[in-house]
Amino acid sequence: MSLQIIRHQQRWRRQLWLTVLCCSLLLAVIISLSSGSYHIGMTDWWQGLTQIQQQIILELRLPRTVLAIAVGGGLALCGAVLQILLHNPVAEPGLIGISGGASLLAVLLIFAGHQFGISIPAWGVSVSAFCGALLVTMLLIRLSHQGQMGGSRLLLLGVAVGIASNALTTWLLYFSDDQALREIMFWMMGSLAYGQIHPAYWWLPFILVCGWLACQHRKLALLQLGSYQAQLMGLDLQKTQRKLVWAVCFISGMCVALAGVIGFIGLVVPHLLRLAGKDGPAFTIPASVLAGSLLLLVADILSRSVVSAGELPVGVVTATIGAPVFIWLLVRRHALSG
Repeated sequence: MSLQIIRHQQRWRRQLWLTVLCCSLLLAVIISLSSGSYHIGMTDWWQGLTQIQQQIILELRLPRTVLAIAVGGGLALCGAVLQILLHNPVAEPGLIGISGGASLLAVLLIFAGHQFGISIPAWGVSVSAFCGALLVTMLLIRLSHQGQMGGSRLLLLGVAVGIASNALTTWLLYFSDDQALREIMFWMMGSLAYGQIHPAYWWLPFILVCGWLACQHRKLALLQLGSYQAQLMGLDLQKTQRKLVWAVCFISGMCVALAGVIGFIGLVVPHLLRLAGKDGPAFTIPASVLAGSLLLLVADILSRSVVSAGELPVGVVTATIGAPVFIWLLVRRHALSG
């Protein structure tokens, strides 16, 4: 079989996967807009929506659906980039401490608000979470030999910073009153209800950074070959690493700020796609964005459908879906290597 035929088959397989993911995401969007306590059937879509149905879709369900697509795609994108950058198949923003730092400052603000009777604006927790992600990233880059970030060193420092952040968060939980504890726990379990309170201009920097990071698949392909080989091929390793880390920090910080702590998407989605596609970043990056959006949107639909009188925290749903899949991946990998 010639090399040209093999490349054609790989290109066809990549396009097929992306087409299936796009169609699945479109179907999930329709289901998300239709499902809820007020069900909208296919006949309603076909015959024309009433004014009440239009208000429900435009004011409640559409912003939530857009948020699920953005946060799910952003988290999966960050996971895919970090797994290539750190040469670690289980890397994600939570593993290097970014999510922990964001959670710490958000929890600290909620704790202080209840402890001292301070009125916190609707956007206050989101801003503090984003600042926490930035501070953790600055600390990691500072500690990593003045910006010379080896993959293993950055990973170990991130794990240490994450453990310290979680320890401080636990202390704040211990000394919180009942009302603050309920608010903190609900925020830490993740919810797509927070994004509806933010204005539209919050999304512009998020979209721009996500677009820039998604276009770095050529540099990521070089990094996937190894640091030494990437430098031989003309890549400015330190500059590229710093830019990628800052972009991942910005996107994951925005995701935590908009939806709270949602785990497993950045870990499981890129890992599954690499096993299925067996292709480089040119496939993994766009496929991760689509699959991450699809996974979080499906989790949000389940969170609104399982409990009739309310909704489950979407972070709990993603963890319930992601943990068994991750265990299966580990068992499968061990069986193949053994």
